[in-house]
Amino acid sequence: MKILIRPFLFIIFSISLLSMIRQKKLNIVFFGDSITQMGMNPGGFIVRMNEALHQKGLSSQYNLIDAGVGYDKVYDLYLRMDSDVMIKSPDIVFIWVGVNDVWHKSMFGTGTDADKFEKFYRAIIKELKSNGIKVVLVTPTTIGEKNDYTNQQDGDLNKYSQIIRNIAKDLNLPLVDLHSIFHTYEVNNNTANSDKGILTVDGVHLNDAGNKLAATEIWKVLKDVQ
Repeated sequence: MKILIRPFLFIIFSISLLSMIRQKKLNIVFFGDSITQMGMNPGGFIVRMNEALHQKGLSSQYNLIDAGVGYDKVYDLYLRMDSDVMIKSPDIVFIWVGVNDVWHKSMFGTGTDADKFEKFYRAIIKELKSNGIKVVLVTPTTIGEKNDYTNQQDGDLNKYSQIIRNIAKDLNLPLVDLHSIFHTYEVNNNTANSDKGILTVDGVHLNDAGNKLAATEIWKVLKDVQ
């Protein structure tokens, strides 16, 4: 009888351990600038995703973490990876940056040159992946909502978005191409060709519709990242 008890206890322990592993929440970090930071505001895209997960009965599977800081550019993200991302033991990190790298050129005379943007972006990915963290890339949305490519920064924003697309293809990483998705939405819904008020409050930061669209598109990719 004693001989049989130990194997039986081992089986029970193994089942319990597997159950605990299955129940472990995935830590999902959203790493970016003020657009990401505002995702935890009422109606923000992270709040909306949490609400959707609750409705779907999936709250026990995902822990959504905001690691956005206003005014950040790609090298700011690189410098705070340890303090704001690694410390949270992420399973998956969404990198959502680029607006300030373009926008700050005209706002403050700063910004990030395209070659340096790609260098720092790839360095962030390399560091995350070397720690066994899965990475999802997100293209920047808008700096002005006119849908005919007449916003002042459209040229650079398209260029930097393409850099991110190329990196995703090169490294075989999942991509949420919000830049393309937002433009398509603007073409279909911004009939007056307004520079704000459709998906953003000021041409950059998301309004209710923008947060809803971002949450929907991010979830489409997240649910398939395992």
